[in-house]
Amino acid sequence: MQAKEFRDMEDAELAKQLAELRKEVCGLRFSNASGELDDTARLSRTKRDLARALTVARERSLSAARSQDGGG
Repeated sequence: MQAKEFRDMEDAELAKQLAELRKEVCGLRFSNASGELDDTARLSRTKRDLARALTVARERSLSAARSQDGGG
């Protein structure tokens, strides 16, 4: 998923997506460690998507904090 897609999401939807991605990464890590994961590249892609989503969430929180502080 591209960062633009995360930016287009509402806050609640982004939070839901973050929770989903965290759960998926956890499951993929477990599957990889136990040797059940066939597509190991999926773990990297999912971690990258999680990082993108976290970046967008952080941008939003910083933007909100800046607007509450009075700009700048």
